[in-house]
Amino acid sequence: MNPAIIHRPSILAIEDDPVLGAFVHDSLGRCGFRVTWCQNGAEGLERAQREPFDVVLMDILLPGMNGLDILSRLRRRHTMPIILMSALGAEADRITGFRNGADDYLPKPFSVDELRVRIEAILRRVELERRFHAPVAAAAVPRPDELRFDEGLCDVSFGRKPAQLTPSEYRLLETLWRNPEDVLSKPFLYQHVLQRGYSQHDRSLDMHISQIRRKLKAIGYEAHQVRTVWGKGYVLTEAEPDA
Repeated sequence: MNPAIIHRPSILAIEDDPVLGAFVHDSLGRCGFRVTWCQNGAEGLERAQREPFDVVLMDILLPGMNGLDILSRLRRRHTMPIILMSALGAEADRITGFRNGADDYLPKPFSVDELRVRIEAILRRVELERRFHAPVAAAAVPRPDELRFDEGLCDVSFGRKPAQLTPSEYRLLETLWRNPEDVLSKPFLYQHVLQRGYSQHDRSLDMHISQIRRKLKAIGYEAHQVRTVWGKGYVLTEAEPDA
């Protein structure tokens, strides 16, 4: 194989701190990534909208435009994985990030090894889905009362209303959908969907599930629900009829 044609994953790093930005740029470059570094939010948003990146790595506190605002604007049209990094460690900040469409959250300070592993996990997950995941909906034109899965957009719709799921939310819902009435454990979902090990202090899975429930409710889909099985995990079940 000609080494020249080997794909080098492209990373967009949006970080205003010159020391951390240079560290991320140089370290990921040595790991084999092609890294584009922007030092303000407006420039980062423009580059992300104009060029296809495999992963966007973004600080929350940025000059010119807040990272969460950039995240919201990107999620209107783009599905590329987005990792937030910030010294803001409160749960409320993490919830806001996931609610706005983040795929992962990396608190500062972090090591280059952890950053590299998280990026590689996301890239591996995306590649596996691209190669092996068939569309959930078999029918070309689903019935009006069905939830429609769109693999290309990483989203579902009901009655022509898109749920606007993030890629991680889509993968979680799709995995649950493929295994109806089966309780899927948190360790399984972390490993299979989020591509990392389970920690009882990591609330990202719970936050993703909460967002899936909220977004399905917002588009009026009620035929199935994601139910919590305490101490075990989550299960997709048919909604119980009203008494």
